[in-house]
Amino acid sequence: MGKINILDEHIANQIAAGEVVERPSSVVKELVENAIDAGSTRIDVAIEEGGLELIRVTDNGSGMDPDDCETAFFRHATSKIASTQDLFAIRTLGFRGEALPSIAAVSKVECLTAPDTSGLGCRFVIEGGAVRAKTEATAPRGTDIAVRELFYNTPARLKYMKTIQTELGHVTDYIYRLALAHPGIAFTLKHNGHTLVQTLGNGDLLQAIAAIYGTTVAKSMLPIRGETLDYRLDGYIAKPELTRANRGGISTVINGRYIRNYPLVQALLQGYHTLLPINRFPVAVLHVQMDPTLIDVNVHPAKLEVRFSKEPELMQLVEREVRETLGKQRLIPAASMPAAKRPQEAVVQEQLELYRPQAPQAQASAAGARLPGAAAPAERWSASAPAAGSASPWAQPPGGASQRSGGAAGAGEPQLRAASAGPAAQPGAERERLAPRETAAASEALLRAMTPQEEQPPALPAFPKLHPIGQLHGTYIVAQNEEGLFLIDQHAAHERINYEHYYDKFGNPAEASQELLVPLTLEFTAIEAEKLADRLPQLEQAGVYLEPFGGASFLVRAYPHWLPAGEEQALIEEMIEWLLGEKKQVDIGKLREKAAIMCSCKASIKANQSIGLLEIETLLDRLAACRNPYTCPHGRPIVVSFSTYELEKMFKRVM
Repeated sequence: MGKINILDEHIANQIAAGEVVERPSSVVKELVENAIDAGSTRIDVAIEEGGLELIRVTDNGSGMDPDDCETAFFRHATSKIASTQDLFAIRTLGFRGEALPSIAAVSKVECLTAPDTSGLGCRFVIEGGAVRAKTEATAPRGTDIAVRELFYNTPARLKYMKTIQTELGHVTDYIYRLALAHPGIAFTLKHNGHTLVQTLGNGDLLQAIAAIYGTTVAKSMLPIRGETLDYRLDGYIAKPELTRANRGGISTVINGRYIRNYPLVQALLQGYHTLLPINRFPVAVLHVQMDPTLIDVNVHPAKLEVRFSKEPELMQLVEREVRETLGKQRLIPAASMPAAKRPQEAVVQEQLELYRPQAPQAQASAAGARLPGAAAPAERWSASAPAAGSASPWAQPPGGASQRSGGAAGAGEPQLRAASAGPAAQPGAERERLAPRETAAASEALLRAMTPQEEQPPALPAFPKLHPIGQLHGTYIVAQNEEGLFLIDQHAAHERINYEHYYDKFGNPAEASQELLVPLTLEFTAIEAEKLADRLPQLEQAGVYLEPFGGASFLVRAYPHWLPAGEEQALIEEMIEWLLGEKKQVDIGKLREKAAIMCSCKASIKANQSIGLLEIETLLDRLAACRNPYTCPHGRPIVVSFSTYELEKMFKRVM
């Protein structure tokens, strides 16, 4: 007799069920997707004990007549595929006819369905793949399927189920994704009688986001829209201040189907380039509509992965629209919860006019001889109104907006700019014109010392005009304007300025390369040297020229002259280390970016480093001229704000 036998149909169904039904969430996915395909506007899901005891899905869709109800539980029975051509234009979530027979093979299923509102329906019961009952029953329009005792006849599968909370987490997560994919459907999820998810189903995606992630997240979302000849993109992305520790907050939906696609997520993250901290990810819901012929959804048993015919075009669309959407925003995170609208009948405490009497010229000269880091002597503050005709460079100008003063806090820095003698106060611009020559010279020297000289791009309109107050802990710049108080991380700000400077420089580094009279010698392991020899052309594109020097040694013959002084060898070694760590084809754009980040970090001022007001003014002006003045190259925020209303609320000026 032959050794090859045909499997029993029951065993074959159980094996097939293993491909489709991995855990309770797989059952929920298949049943809810069938309900969506049936045109439902309301879907209620009730589970018990994480779905192992009961999974019940009720919808108000088209329902089934008695004949279709029984046929639906046969393998490969479907109403969505009629010919081979239909496989290349899938417009529904389910199409292979594997879900119901696979579920019925490993559980006890009861289906109650009616195709219309007459009240006449069908009740169909199947256990372990065997039909137990088929009767007429009273039922509303739609379908109600109850799955009990999942895996009761496959103890090996049941043995490896996780805890109830873990299985419940998988079910909840997928209901979240479906609710975000179909905001026009009202979803309800209950576990052991407790409601976990409830959406309105009014078609508003932002309200669906609020129902799932909360109103705080919904208020931080930005709408995104874009279109090409083949793709239409819309959805919401979060501001960079709202991040998660993993990619779980990213939902990608293609033609109404939630999918997992790594290139699509990477395109999204590229749109956030340098706006996110390391190992942090945004919250985003992206909906993509396309012709079904451009996508293959039949490449994964659970239909969670797809293939695109024009993938690069879609990636470019996503990356471009994300970058442009974020580029239109002022990305300064608030240091506290967003302030509520100021009440109309607010009780506001009277403000006292505090001003500093003008220091005599002699005091300003004497102050110039202070030791480095020495604090200025305390000056008296008066709460009385200034005398008529007096001038004070610290007095608040009309309109309430403070002007930048020329005060300084360190040795060698210009002291307070003395106003010209006269009965009336000089405007800020006039004080600048009358500043001593030493002040202008020192300011120019400080400006040259802060960053390499170059012509900066115009300032972004969204970045606020800030008036510096001073420095906190030698690390944070304190500034203000009419909107409130701002704290600026001086290292992050200078790093952003230098990053854009060096990134532009690395665009054409070969012209700036200079040969060394005494070459630098670098040594590597034998494997590293062999790999580096193949990647020398990439280094040359970054302006660094190496040549073999025998064994595993290399000589650095030339590098760009604008590399930070004293850090050249360390930077070149870091560039080579990154280059050797790349397993795939090296992208010169990434090398250019990494090199710019390394240079910017080395050349920037550090924390706990005191700087004066002139340096602060220079730093803020250069920051405002950056293409992206909101985050450092590593994605950390540069500026945080405290609104005036929040400050008044803290001090009980607003009751």
